[in-house]
Amino acid sequence: MYDFIHYRVADVMTRDPVTVTPEHSLRDAQALFEEHGFNGMPVVDSDGTLTGVLTKMDVLRAFTLNPQHIVPPYMEIMAEPVATVMSRVPVTVSPDTPLTRTLQQLVELRVKSLPVTEANGTLVGVVAREDLLEALRRATTA
Repeated sequence: MYDFIHYRVADVMTRDPVTVTPEHSLRDAQALFEEHGFNGMPVVDSDGTLTGVLTKMDVLRAFTLNPQHIVPPYMEIMAEPVATVMSRVPVTVSPDTPLTRTLQQLVELRVKSLPVTEANGTLVGVVAREDLLEALRRATTA
């Protein structure tokens, strides 16, 4: 178990994660959610810089009732760009962040994953709850 304190995010993260751009439609993002079973994805610009995160909850928020529509117009909303609903200031970790700190962040923030970025904002991976659970298991069998 003591090996876990030496693990870093880079040891367990998913490299080259599936992403969307701010210009992708919500329909495109929803298709990726369904295809991969994700609950959230990083949003990157053409340079690979993280600009936000899109979650299924963000997509659902687009359908909240408003005075103009008794029933939300599904096709219109799903044609909207990701930028209209994404979270623009995501919490991130670096590849060198200790897993002990990352574990604490996931628990405190009640999120399923965190984007992993370099100091310049370039997305290099995603670290998820499953990655930490696997690292904990591996640490007990090492």
